Amino acid sequence: MTTGVAATDGSAGAPDPANGTAPAARAVGTSRAIVTGRPPQTEERKWQLAMRATASPPPPGWRASARTLRLMTVAATAVFAALVTGHAWLFAPAAGVAVLLALAAPGRTRPTRIDTEASVSTRRCFEGEQVTATIRVRHDGEAGLLDPRSVLGHGVSITAERITLDTVTLELTAARWGRWTIGYVDLDVYDTGHLTRRTVRVELGEVEVFPLPAAARLTPIPVRLPERLGEHTTRQHGEGVEVNGVRPHVWGERQRRIHWPSTTRRGSIQLNQFSAERAVDTVMLLDALGDFRDPATNTSTLDESVRAAAGLTRAYLRLHDRIGVVSIGGTTRWLQAGSGSQHFYRIVQSVLDVRTDLGYRIPELNRLPPTALPAGALVYVFTPLADQRMLNVLVDLAERGNPLVVVEVPIGDPVVEADDEVGQLALRLWRADRDAMRFALRNRGIPVVAHHPGEALDLALAPLLRSRIRGRQR
Repeated sequence: MTTGVAATDGSAGAPDPANGTAPAARAVGTSRAIVTGRPPQTEERKWQLAMRATASPPPPGWRASARTLRLMTVAATAVFAALVTGHAWLFAPAAGVAVLLALAAPGRTRPTRIDTEASVSTRRCFEGEQVTATIRVRHDGEAGLLDPRSVLGHGVSITAERITLDTVTLELTAARWGRWTIGYVDLDVYDTGHLTRRTVRVELGEVEVFPLPAAARLTPIPVRLPERLGEHTTRQHGEGVEVNGVRPHVWGERQRRIHWPSTTRRGSIQLNQFSAERAVDTVMLLDALGDFRDPATNTSTLDESVRAAAGLTRAYLRLHDRIGVVSIGGTTRWLQAGSGSQHFYRIVQSVLDVRTDLGYRIPELNRLPPTALPAGALVYVFTPLADQRMLNVLVDLAERGNPLVVVEVPIGDPVVEADDEVGQLALRLWRADRDAMRFALRNRGIPVVAHHPGEALDLALAPLLRSRIRGRQR
């Protein structure tokens, strides 16, 4: 599978090496993307630009250390005081400093070449996991202590730091999901007398932090399913083992499939009708048009949407169903439906960049290939229902005939003062607008369930198990 970006004029883009195939045991695949608008300056993007602007390179070569500057300040003050007051004994502190600097001078033993090597224990992890960064220093002379100064990225934090004569070890914690720059370390290497220092910058590269999947075991299924192998069988007739109805007997068919209760009741031979051994294509559609924070809990709707989608994806993959993903935002990304444990990591990696993809234009689902959104596939839409553009996308999906479920991630009510009459009226209008949006969806036969942060996803999905999810018959 190749990675590509389609330009807004419809022309095919070149392969994107930044999202290339990932190796090894946690192999993650590639996704595709359609650019539909220039993303705004999100909080994380602003932080990255600010870090680049302020990250001036360290001065080259050796320079005086803080200890040397303090000693030189004492000597200069003593000489100045001696010249002003005329007391010769004030030259004694300056002479003492000069002798100390002469004795501690490194001479020719100071290193002329310093090499560093940085290694990170893992480049992929889940939220809350530990990542160890190790910096090893090699030089051709004698050096003293190492003094690191770390500038870390937005999604990681430092929990511990260990320093030896030639090694610096940083224990980092992945705080938020996403693809983050770990940061860099400005490493001050001192001589044996701690009088001079040389600064070396060490880049730590990037880390991919996967979201913690929400706990989910329930897997609702639609009325009609595409023809794929899996645990949730389709309504299409075939030679499977699951009975989905009864029909009249046709001459030449096997008698062992007779449904005797219906035969005796109707007075004619009735046969069991079986489903084909196929399974559902399920697509997780993420609303990345905006990221809203609950005023009370400060939770992010985008964070909760991705975690809930990851949990539901894992639940379906356990049953060997085929799962795909589409993220709607400034860049429309998709990953073709697949199955297997490794496909979970492909799905998660394909949405790591949605935080920086927030855009302005209306998404164009018609530009998605048929494999990204198969006809009749069950679509879960994770959205805060805060953008009119997303309502247009949902209507488009319903017109396509896809069985559709909207999982609303509530954003909380805006904070309004109790004595603010205008604010209270605006809050009532805001709530009425959201209720109208939910009513419009339910009126079209689209189920809308609410998933509150901190609650089990199964609580939101349980009402969907009462009956199969229906889509428009085409």
